[in-house]
Amino acid sequence: MTELELQQYLLCEYPQENTRCEWKEFKNLKNSFCGNEKDDVISYVSAIANMEGGHLVIGVHDRTLEIVGTDTYNYDRQKAILRLTERCVNLSTEGLDIDEFITDDTNRKVWVIHIPKHLPKRPVFAHNKAWQRIEDSLVEMTAERMSAILDKPIFSETDWSAQIVFDATIDDLNEVAIAKARMMFKKVHSRIPEAEVNAWSAETFLRKCGIMKNGGITRAAIILLGKYEAAFKLRPAVAQVTWTRRNEKQDVVDYEHFTVPFILTVDEILSKIENLTMRKMPGGTLFPDTMKQYDDYTIREALHNCIAHQDYTMQQRINFAENPTYLYYSNAGSFIPGTLENALTNEEPQAYFRNECLCRAMVDFNMIDTVSRGIKKMFNEQWRRHFPMPDYEIDAKNRKVSVRIYGNEINKQYTNLLKTNDSLTLWDCISLDAVQKGRTIHEDFAQDLLNRGLIEGEAPDYTISLGVAKATRQLQGYTRQKGLDKEKIKQMILQYLKNAGTDGAKRDSIYEYVKDVMPQVKTHEQQLRLLGDILSALSADKLIYAKGRIWFLKE
Repeated sequence: MTELELQQYLLCEYPQENTRCEWKEFKNLKNSFCGNEKDDVISYVSAIANMEGGHLVIGVHDRTLEIVGTDTYNYDRQKAILRLTERCVNLSTEGLDIDEFITDDTNRKVWVIHIPKHLPKRPVFAHNKAWQRIEDSLVEMTAERMSAILDKPIFSETDWSAQIVFDATIDDLNEVAIAKARMMFKKVHSRIPEAEVNAWSAETFLRKCGIMKNGGITRAAIILLGKYEAAFKLRPAVAQVTWTRRNEKQDVVDYEHFTVPFILTVDEILSKIENLTMRKMPGGTLFPDTMKQYDDYTIREALHNCIAHQDYTMQQRINFAENPTYLYYSNAGSFIPGTLENALTNEEPQAYFRNECLCRAMVDFNMIDTVSRGIKKMFNEQWRRHFPMPDYEIDAKNRKVSVRIYGNEINKQYTNLLKTNDSLTLWDCISLDAVQKGRTIHEDFAQDLLNRGLIEGEAPDYTISLGVAKATRQLQGYTRQKGLDKEKIKQMILQYLKNAGTDGAKRDSIYEYVKDVMPQVKTHEQQLRLLGDILSALSADKLIYAKGRIWFLKE
């Protein structure tokens, strides 16, 4: 859209500044994203989150909403969200998102950061201080507001799984499921004498696990132990896993729906997988003689995580798709740790769960743990097998989390690099894997890999270094990922506009002409931003000019 159209859109969607909306110029995010306290992005995010949540519009005049544009430095949407969760302590990821707009006529960029409300009893901090907005001022949080947040009950209507199903009784639970739950409970709680656990009635056992309260059956009990028909008592919530098998063309060739009791049906779901035995793996004795395509722990942990952390109020199924070379899982709801980096680096147990009652029961039944080691163990298993790392896709806007577990190599040469280079750490493998797939990596890890000669380029567009590419025979892929130099792309654009003559060309037409020589490691949006930067540079050098949306060569 044009600058005028964007301004009209923003005025319609965010018509005035208040406790839920802030307009800020922030012409350059290099120093203003995490800069001076009370006058940077993270301070305003803290303030808005500590009220009712809302929006921060960046790149506009703070009184008129006139578009001035912002230089986002080396931040893209994913990196900015990661930095916000790192620097804003207690910031929820559920609803945290960024919309980016670039005007077609003036190439000015505007960001709208959508900020979720603070969690119960958890004020959001920036610069080790909690902020709030009072009229037009950003101030440290008042004692009154702090008390209001800290006194807010955590469990009042927040844990969906802990709620009692009013018309359910113990007869709605599956006896075989209860028996298995009791068996797993004894393994987890080995300090409790087995005879004592065996002597508990079913009601006592369920109360001990927290899924039966005052004679009432919780939703968590139905999900894990309920009879098939008991799932209907959870409506409108959906307690269902849909398994599909797809061929190389992504056509569905088989499918089945599974429901409660999940403590039993998980085994049925996983039995559907064609977990092939792989033989004659490359690398001599470094691999076993035989190996399953997928590690049993990894595929079970991923499915249990979907069940435990599904947002059942969104009325969606859990999806589990089997593809020829990877398994795909997805569940509704935000990613509780915020980012994958948080999940892998956090040494403390997760402090908050969406379905606290359900998660605690699954811990008792040895289905998950709550000390934040499950996801990291999945990555370690893939590293041990020299397979690609799991791919997590965290869609904050649509509140969806998905993961791909690969059952094949990246390629033989690259696998051999992982096997023979003893200096690589788990984070090295994760970072190199992300670079191979064209994804953003943390600047600290990037700098380390740059210093060691494993990658090259500039943030956020790194590629596997030429030396590694040659060593692993990936020179063709390296060249495609890196693309042509900017100067060569500039010459192509000048020649294209020269051929266009007095007709000129729109940016879309120019993009179609140069897209095949642009860095393939970049996303479509990143390529468009790169093209916009190149056009702006050519315009600043007075080599081209624009009339409306049409670009012309300057004679």
